[in-house]
Amino acid sequence: MTLQFTNNEGHAIITLCGRLDTSSAMQTQAEINQFLSAQSPVLSVTVNAAELEYVSSSGLRILLSLTKQYKDFKLVEVNADVYDVLNMTGFVKIMCVERALRQMSVEGCEILGVGGVGTVYRYNDDTIIKVFRDGTTIDEVRTEITMSKEAFVMGMPTAISFDIVKVGAQYGLVYELLHADTLSSLIMHHSERIHEYARMYANLFRQLHAIQVPADSCVPDALEHERKQVLHIRRYFSQENIDLLLQILDAVPAGNRLLHLDLQAKNAMVQGDELMLIDMGEVGYGHPVLDLAHAYSSLILFVGDYEAVIGMPRELGKQLFDLAIDYYFEGQPADIIALRKQQIAAVANIRNYSWLALSDSFTEAVIQQCQQLFNERVIPHRDHILNVISTLKEWC
Repeated sequence: MTLQFTNNEGHAIITLCGRLDTSSAMQTQAEINQFLSAQSPVLSVTVNAAELEYVSSSGLRILLSLTKQYKDFKLVEVNADVYDVLNMTGFVKIMCVERALRQMSVEGCEILGVGGVGTVYRYNDDTIIKVFRDGTTIDEVRTEITMSKEAFVMGMPTAISFDIVKVGAQYGLVYELLHADTLSSLIMHHSERIHEYARMYANLFRQLHAIQVPADSCVPDALEHERKQVLHIRRYFSQENIDLLLQILDAVPAGNRLLHLDLQAKNAMVQGDELMLIDMGEVGYGHPVLDLAHAYSSLILFVGDYEAVIGMPRELGKQLFDLAIDYYFEGQPADIIALRKQQIAAVANIRNYSWLALSDSFTEAVIQQCQQLFNERVIPHRDHILNVISTLKEWC
């Protein structure tokens, strides 16, 4: 038995390698005690059991002692054999035990979509895998599952992941979708049906925005999240430009409607005659203009390789959005629809740049491109943007 120790600002990690049996238990206990007694303070203790091959009753007593000593104790990356022992002895009921995630490979799999959070692959005819970008934590992955379940319970046609996996060193979510394809792929291959798909897309937004999020829901406030993202990108823009983005954000009315906040065409799967959402990592509640502005930012003003990320040519994306907005506001006077389009475009200026907060690893070239676009798209139109957002209070 060999042990490795790390301490990350009071969060102690103990890695066990080999067999934790009677012959090694006493020495293992002594080394753990020596390590922990030298740390101050100890906020949490995590035992990584990825390379733990076997545990005896003597080893179980060590784990029991740790869970009694430290309130925030967990045993992670537990393989099937060790988990069976823990389960049969009832240890899974008295301590936090996390099984090792199964490994999957997406080598050779078709890429359905690429985004700031990760990449979606078709694993086989019935299964897709969303592989999160490097640096994504297991808690962030679990948050997406929680948001999916919340939206599903509220009435949204949301695909629910049935497994968290590892793809190399990255986390992945597995979804079962029978004979489904992304909306962008269908439009790409059947552009003659774009009016039909645009209506489906608009109806999905309307269905989403008809849902009122209860006050006791765990769904977060979209305005607060957006504000944090704007403040996060202060390193890239002048304070004057950040203040302008915050001024736009402050003009957005409060609301309690369910918002997807990344509902571009690749994040909706068509299964039969139904559109299903597959990416719920940014779900929040608020005013519908935020949701529509995020979609505008993606489909109209996307920065980067449009076809690789959105899944279809830019001209088709623009056509889809324009048609969908007409369908979304169908029945309202033409001048109101025209105003709504201006309002959506104005609010989209936030997302056009706040998406840089999704990662701190974007290249300098990408950051400079966004800075240049801000100077070209926003600053010359500042007065017009401020005039338009002043009318948002009329959008109830």
